[in-house]
Amino acid sequence: MVLSEAERLTLESWAKRRSTAQGLAQRARIVLACARGWNNTMVTARLDTERKTVARWRTWFLRDRLDGLADEPRPGVPRTITDAQVEEVVVRTLEQTPAGGTHWSKRELAKVVGISPASVLRIWHAFGLQPWRTETFKISPDPFLIDKIRDVVGLYLAPPANAVVFAVDEKPQIQALQRTAPVLPMVPGVPERRSFDYVRHGTVDLFAALNTVTGKVISKLSAQHRAVDFRDFLDEIDRRTGKGLAVHVICDNCEDRDVPQGAGA
Repeated sequence: MVLSEAERLTLESWAKRRSTAQGLAQRARIVLACARGWNNTMVTARLDTERKTVARWRTWFLRDRLDGLADEPRPGVPRTITDAQVEEVVVRTLEQTPAGGTHWSKRELAKVVGISPASVLRIWHAFGLQPWRTETFKISPDPFLIDKIRDVVGLYLAPPANAVVFAVDEKPQIQALQRTAPVLPMVPGVPERRSFDYVRHGTVDLFAALNTVTGKVISKLSAQHRAVDFRDFLDEIDRRTGKGLAVHVICDNCEDRDVPQGAGA
């Protein structure tokens, strides 16, 4: 087997490059070994492969040269979706919305593009698109936001000595409901039953403070949503904290309450 200089350089490149598919690299090494004058038995032993594999690629290279080492088209159903249709699905999903809708459904988009809904879904999965999902975010106008973030993260990661750190939050407007009849317990063959109607007894606020080290929670219910109730809860935290410990509180802006906004410490 005699190689031209261009063929030798190409085969050596295929055999050495890590990005080359392993199958093509092995074929290049077989042909290079054959070009050294080795017979099929020697090539089989040196490259740890099968004799029929060596014979096949030797024959195909002699017949078609470098083109004979390429993979043949795989059997299967021919591709029915074009690159242009894939691009249209992606572009419409990212840049357009259907008339009277907030986002595309797979059936609506399939009708416009001219493919099946299942094909639209496969394209979405391939490109990581989920048009039916939304997430919310908030950009804080606080000029001291970065400093506060550093303070808060520092308290979580490296709490100061002789101090206790609480993450404080509230759950406002919890409905105090009472069923119009007692709950009937579960019995064999019958699940627990509750009356569908109830009597409203107003709302309550739940304040909670989580000790970030021990996981212990201090809680307090309030009948109203006022700044004085929140200050009373802070007093409760102070009373239930060991003497000699500095108290650090991490909380949000406590919406609708007349207290300073932002994370506090």
